[in-house]
Amino acid sequence: MDKLAYYAVTLIESVLGVFGIRTFYDQPRYAVVERLDRGVEIRAYEGRVAVETDARGQGGGQGDGEAFGRLFRYITGANRAGDRIAMTAPVEAAAPGGAGGRRIAMTVPVEQGTGGTMRFFLPHAVAAAGAPEPTEAGVRLVRVPPERIAALRFSGRVTPEARAEQERILTEVLATAGKATAAPPFFMGYDPPFAIPFLRRNEVAVRLGE
Repeated sequence: MDKLAYYAVTLIESVLGVFGIRTFYDQPRYAVVERLDRGVEIRAYEGRVAVETDARGQGGGQGDGEAFGRLFRYITGANRAGDRIAMTAPVEAAAPGGAGGRRIAMTVPVEQGTGGTMRFFLPHAVAAAGAPEPTEAGVRLVRVPPERIAALRFSGRVTPEARAEQERILTEVLATAGKATAAPPFFMGYDPPFAIPFLRRNEVAVRLGE
């Protein structure tokens, strides 16, 4: 797909994202194995591949913007294959081809950790074929093994206060259920920041211990 067509299709997907339409987007595969109070789900995720980088700002703002920029450059060609991977959800995170690259659908959600790490997950077909190595310093491919995650979904704008409140609810529900966590909570975003707030799918989540 040529560069003009690539950006045209990406623009159309972004417009659909305003209305919470995610039909075209690949998502990590998981099974809900248990449902707890307040809508908390215990999910068993399959292994997957992501591209990630660290936000040097450690707390949002400029650091997050720089991290996003590095990942955006990776999916728009800053990789050894020159592949262009469609971006759909700007905030946690191609098969080898010719110099012109090909268009590969981006997945949702994008994962953002409390420590500043931002991560885009790559489509299953891309992971199976071998994702192209990043060419920019600070960007890396990671293989995420199968894992169990507790997640709580909410809508609306993602403010620090809203995220903290949802993390509090998630933590309390897990403590009541006797579930041990393996790391701090993180955020998973499924929509662009300009999506209609009440149609947004946001989630706070935490990886569980054995």
